[in-house]
Amino acid sequence: MKPLDVEAVQAFLMVAELKSFTRAAELMDSTQSAISLKIKRLEEGVGRRLLERTPRLVRLSAAGTAFLEPARQFVAAHEGAVASFGDKPRRLVVGISHHVVGSELPGMLRQLGRSASGLQIDMRVASSADLLDAFDRGLLDVAIVLRHDNRRLDGEVILEETFGWMAAPDFDWQRNAPLRLAAQAAPCSVRQMAVDALGEAGIAWTEVFVGGGLMTVGAAASAGLAVAALGQRVAPRDTVDVGTRLGLPPLPSRDVVLYATATDAQARSALRALRAALRATAA
Repeated sequence: MKPLDVEAVQAFLMVAELKSFTRAAELMDSTQSAISLKIKRLEEGVGRRLLERTPRLVRLSAAGTAFLEPARQFVAAHEGAVASFGDKPRRLVVGISHHVVGSELPGMLRQLGRSASGLQIDMRVASSADLLDAFDRGLLDVAIVLRHDNRRLDGEVILEETFGWMAAPDFDWQRNAPLRLAAQAAPCSVRQMAVDALGEAGIAWTEVFVGGGLMTVGAAASAGLAVAALGQRVAPRDTVDVGTRLGLPPLPSRDVVLYATATDAQARSALRALRAALRATAA
C-alpha cells in the first residue's frame, strides 16, 4: 500500500460529510475534477473503492465506512503536528440567525473545525436584526442572516430559504377557532412575516407558544402544540408543511446573506466551510 496523501484523505472526508463532490471542492477551494482525481488516487493507493457514485447520490462503500474513522484520526494527527509550531490561534467571531441553522449545526461546526483548525471560533446565534447591528458595530467578523426587505442589498447571497407552515402530521385546526401559532418573541422578523400573512388572509390566530430560538419553536411544532412558520430546510424532520391542507396563505421565501469583514487566509477558509455546509443542507 502506498503512503496516504493527507490532502486526498481530507478530500475523502469532505465528500463523505457533504455527500457532494461539488460542495467538497468549494470547501477546499478546488475544482470538482481535482477532488475526483485525489479520491481516485487514494482508492488506487488503498486498493479499495471508498465511495459509491451515481448521478444523484454519493455515499460510502463498505470499505469507505470502515476507513472513515481512521481517516479522521489520520487528518487530526497531521493537523496536530502542524499546529504544534503555530502561534496563538486567530479568533473569529461568527453570528448566525436562529432561523438559518437547525439540527445540522454539529455537522457544520465539525466541517468548520476541520477547515480552520488554526482558528478560535466564537459562535453566536441570535436574531438577524441583532446580528446585523452587532456586525455594523464591529462586534462580529461574520454575520449570516435572513434578508427581509430591500433596505440593505449588500452582502453575499448563499441560498434562498423557503418557508412553510410546519406542524406535526396530525395537527388539526378547527376553522371556528383561532389558529394556534408557535413563534419566537417579537420583534422576530419571521414571526412578523407569519402574522402579516395571516392578517392579510383574514385568519384569526393566537400565540400559544413563544420560544427562544428555532429549536424550541420547532419542538413545539413537533409536539403538536401549534403550527410554526419555519424554513423547510431547517424545520424538524418529524414536521410537515400543513399550509395547503389547512388552506393557509403561502409564505414568502428569504435570501440567506453572508456579511464578512475578515479577509485573511484562515478566515477565507472558514467562510468557504460555512458556505459549503449551509448550501449542502439545501441540496
